[in-house]
Amino acid sequence: MKVALIGITGRVGSRVADELLKRGHQVTGIARNLSDVNPQPGLTIKQGDATDPEALTSILAGHDAVISASRFVSSDAKPLLHAVKDAGVPRLLVVGGAGSLQVAPGKMLIDTPEFPDAYKPEARAGVVFLDVLRQEKVLNWTFLSPSALFEPGERTGKFRVGDDTLLADDEGKSWISMEDYAIALADELETPKHSRRRYTVGY
Repeated sequence: MKVALIGITGRVGSRVADELLKRGHQVTGIARNLSDVNPQPGLTIKQGDATDPEALTSILAGHDAVISASRFVSSDAKPLLHAVKDAGVPRLLVVGGAGSLQVAPGKMLIDTPEFPDAYKPEARAGVVFLDVLRQEKVLNWTFLSPSALFEPGERTGKFRVGDDTLLADDEGKSWISMEDYAIALADELETPKHSRRRYTVGY
């Protein structure tokens, strides 16, 4: 497939790009600052801003799907949705956050006492982003939330898939490596199973 990846310079975006390229997809990497992007076969680099829908539309045109790996505090769902639809791209996959996952009926992870204050602005913005997506009736979107601990690690290919509830192991640890997360997102791109839905992955 031909995939536009917004936020390729981030920790998650760079790993998603590596996974897609490894699988033979053509990737257009989009970022505000391209100095940190290393050239790779199958990778095209474009300078762009997720909050500038007019400029973004022309970059996105001709792709089979768009993946947004931008931070929520520096992006806006509505302009992005407009750009993707105006470009005629049928699918949007979003690198989500864990803060909006349920830990009990009606209670999100972000609302627990243990949730770090430093992460709340990004998590709150992610909740808003997901709410906007859930009102979208035309575009085929998917929002993939990681587990609570989301760091670089091993690419094992072994993980569980959940829905709106935070996944944790038998000892209560909720975690996923960015490498395995990238596998899950690429799997969804190739074989869609969560159209117009949020889902999650974890060990």
